[in-house]
Amino acid sequence: MNNPLLEKFDTPFESAPFSKFKNEDYKPAFEKAIRIAKNEIDAIVDNPEKPTFENTVEAMELSGELLGRISSIFFNLNSAETNDEIQKIAQEISPLLSEFGNDVRLNQQLFERINAVYKQKDSLNLTEEQAYLLEKKYKGFSRNGANLNDDEKNKLREIDKQLSLLSLQFGQNVLAETNNFELIIESENDLDGLPNYVKEQAKADAEQKNIDGWLITLQAPSFIPFMQYAKNRTLREKLFKANGSKAFQENEFNNEENVKKIVKLRHERAKILGYKTHADYVLEERMAKSPKTVIDFLNDLLTKAKPFAKKEIEELSAFAKEIDGIDELQRWDHGYYAELLKQKKFSLSDEELKPYFQLENVIQGAFDVATKLYGITFKEIYNIDKYNEDVTTYEVLDKDGNFLSLLYADFFPRAGKRPGAWMTSFREASNINGNSKRPHISIVCNFTKPTKDTPSLLTFQEVTTLFHEFGHALHGMLPNTVYESLAGTNVYWDFVELPSQFYENFCYEPEALKLFAKHYKTNEIIPQELIEKVKASSTFMEGYQTVRQLSFGLLDMAYHANDLKEIDDLQLFEKETFKQTELYPEIENNMMSTSFSHIFQGGYSSGYYSYKWAEVLDADAFALFKETGIFNPDTAQKFYKLLSSGGTVEPMKLYEEFRGQKPNVDSLLKRAGLSVSQN
Repeated sequence: MNNPLLEKFDTPFESAPFSKFKNEDYKPAFEKAIRIAKNEIDAIVDNPEKPTFENTVEAMELSGELLGRISSIFFNLNSAETNDEIQKIAQEISPLLSEFGNDVRLNQQLFERINAVYKQKDSLNLTEEQAYLLEKKYKGFSRNGANLNDDEKNKLREIDKQLSLLSLQFGQNVLAETNNFELIIESENDLDGLPNYVKEQAKADAEQKNIDGWLITLQAPSFIPFMQYAKNRTLREKLFKANGSKAFQENEFNNEENVKKIVKLRHERAKILGYKTHADYVLEERMAKSPKTVIDFLNDLLTKAKPFAKKEIEELSAFAKEIDGIDELQRWDHGYYAELLKQKKFSLSDEELKPYFQLENVIQGAFDVATKLYGITFKEIYNIDKYNEDVTTYEVLDKDGNFLSLLYADFFPRAGKRPGAWMTSFREASNINGNSKRPHISIVCNFTKPTKDTPSLLTFQEVTTLFHEFGHALHGMLPNTVYESLAGTNVYWDFVELPSQFYENFCYEPEALKLFAKHYKTNEIIPQELIEKVKASSTFMEGYQTVRQLSFGLLDMAYHANDLKEIDDLQLFEKETFKQTELYPEIENNMMSTSFSHIFQGGYSSGYYSYKWAEVLDADAFALFKETGIFNPDTAQKFYKLLSSGGTVEPMKLYEEFRGQKPNVDSLLKRAGLSVSQN
């Protein structure tokens, strides 16, 4: 019987024919693709000719293409369109993939061929990209156990197998806990303070589940506005504590042991490979290079931001005391009183802004900004198979009308979709021997759904989230590179957030806002007065937000930059780590770590700092756009080169080519309102 996952995709742009795939297709497809990939590796190893760049390094780059395609499809669906059966299959195939990965990385004969080419690198007349690929392949072996003895290799295999399963289980537990919690509201009085759009969505969510009343969940479009607007302090507390205890309850979804095991195994793995800690291992291949650099960077920013944060919380506490007699401000009060104070200070609320940010207009705005910068265009197309009816698809063309990329956009929450927002790919770009393959990129978010009466209207935070993910998407769509493993977002992890955070800057610029911020009823462009308020409020609570972000980076480093033999009490460990960043009273039975998916499920272990690191880069980069004009073609062309170069050039070299200088932290502090001169 034919398996559609293994066949050539005879579809527009060779896009994935999702409707043809059945759950029972995946495991046999993986097993066959692994066999094919093994044969491809064997052919390289058994080649009787002496090792060359083409027959070894490039051949290795071309191997495993089918397996990569199937993996991209399956694991993207496991994040965006999962179910119990897919999760079960993920548990079964992850060890197979881990074992295959180690079969390649620990293949001594393959390493010897790579090493033979590496030793000749200076005499091979390689292009810069070829030299970079050779370096990457060589390090991929040397950093992952090629020089270990058989005993150590076997230990490494076992650790990697366990880590792949633990990471999957961690994510499945967080998703289950997110989906399982329901706050059912029966009295309309308990909705006091909530804008109509939140009530309408809560009503629609309840109706979907045949519940009388209103339903509030832990999904971001439900959770965030409730915490921001609901007057009922008791219900805010209940919701906040439910969110803070995800995967930290006495049930089958508790992640405490998973966290302990992941941290311990990562440390053991690093030691086997000859590194002091997991962070030392990871950061060797990052711009930051060492745990000390990261920790110093985070602590330096903390020293600068914390005085501002303390003042902000003192002001907020006094405000809450004044208007509601709150004696001690708690974490579940922050969003609510911050929103009220923002309204008082700037006469600005999300309720006032949302009508100007209809989802379709914001998407078009993200497209229009890219068109003005780079000349690329976007056309919605309807002949592409989709994994869910909510998904929209676009053909992306360059300034000369040539096909650049396929873009999938998936914006609304559902039960089979993990929380948050991310960019990913179903196919990466490559152009080996003239065989050009353009990428298939996807952005996935969890925004407020349209109701019977109202289209999907975004909060300003959701607007910046969309632009953030679209910035990643541009990085993925624009490669002008030869090799897939160096294309798009395949760059150092502390560089990968630069394009996304850079793109957020346009959300604050009048020239950009006027392209898309139009009232959904009247089509009136957002008034200049509101734009000024948006800009003026952009640094509101920035000290608090900075300290909060730094606390997550420091927690990540606490887990991964120390020699942790055992962690007896996870909550105590987290509490001690957070001590220097705490601005509110602690809460019993709440924990961040057990749902910290970025570092225990995603790829951010020893890398969460990169958000702040990249903020320094993006603030400094956008400062040049502000100097020359935000749509200046020469400046845009320089940034296009940075985006299209992917991972073919050392990131700092690439950045300095664009900027003409090293990044300066002062641009970030000034933008965030955290420089002493602004105090």
